[in-house]
Amino acid sequence: MVYVAVIGGGTARPNDEVQADAVGEALALAGATLVTGGLGGVMAAACRGAKRAGGLTVGILPTMDRSTANEWVDVAVPTGLGEARNALVVAMADSVVAIGGEYGTLSEIALALRATKPVIGLETWTLVRPDGNADTGVVPTTDPEGAASLALSLAEAAAT
Repeated sequence: MVYVAVIGGGTARPNDEVQADAVGEALALAGATLVTGGLGGVMAAACRGAKRAGGLTVGILPTMDRSTANEWVDVAVPTGLGEARNALVVAMADSVVAIGGEYGTLSEIALALRATKPVIGLETWTLVRPDGNADTGVVPTTDPEGAASLALSLAEAAAT
């Protein structure tokens, strides 16, 4: 079974939510387990799309209260770790799809790249190295279904 994290802002732009919903649905249709931070915005939209397609969703929560999970989370994991739970979201995933986002999303991108996990980006952070060269760790795409497909193929390639 492949686990794919969808990361992005808890407060998201409308287009980010549309993309997250489509990514979640595509991942579920392909049989992947969706991992998110379990809250609102991009996380809720991805879970909603996955649930509509009959997928399994996991929410790694920053609080100790399972009731803080969005309504589409099947497995709510309370951590009490606040933003530090981002490390657990990344650790559970075989690949990551980043959609929009703020500094929390950036931290998850950095953790994923450090762990050599594939990161696919939809209108998210672009990184520049200290020498001024572009960092190619985040694979950009503009298509939600393509992002899901790429996340799955890169996760499977990394597992072999």
